[in-house]
Amino acid sequence: MQKNVELEDGVEVLIREMTRQDAAASLAFFQSLSEEDRAYLRRDVVRPEIIEQRVREVEAGTVIRLLAVVGGEVIADGTLEFSGEEWKRHVGELRLIIAPAFRRRGLGLRMARELFLLAASARVEEILVRMMRPQKAARSIFRKLGFRQEVVLPDYVRDQDGEKQDMILMRCDLEALWQEMEDFVATGDRQRTQ
Repeated sequence: MQKNVELEDGVEVLIREMTRQDAAASLAFFQSLSEEDRAYLRRDVVRPEIIEQRVREVEAGTVIRLLAVVGGEVIADGTLEFSGEEWKRHVGELRLIIAPAFRRRGLGLRMARELFLLAASARVEEILVRMMRPQKAARSIFRKLGFRQEVVLPDYVRDQDGEKQDMILMRCDLEALWQEMEDFVATGDRQRTQ
């Protein structure tokens, strides 16, 4: 998967799947994030061995990682993770982080939509996102994409500073979302022809 997109402000961005050759650029991206941004990440991705583990997951096919790149520099990282458990093989988990300079420019929505398309092609029926309560912007993006909050687990996870945080689980039923989109397109087409 490789796609050139234009952000709301006209900047051209390449969205593509991560490869082993992206390890150094991926590490540089995560190291460039503020401590506050990294505080809510599931793993300590500023360590080279964690980046290597992420590359191996891509190569094993247990995850799809998309990178957004401008001028050879990684500016966003999105992941669709598949469960290895038989009873959850219809479920994928999505994660997304955008460089601060590229937030509020439409990139998060574009990355999430590309991950949705990949999930649909992999026959994923539901997508989950897990985040900590302070991640308000992320919740907003996912609400726009059709996710709904399912549960809040108080003090369930610890951030990178060791502070307990509430974990919020949001879910999107892809089959219902695709049906809504088809209905919307069909209704829009009928309205235009009347």
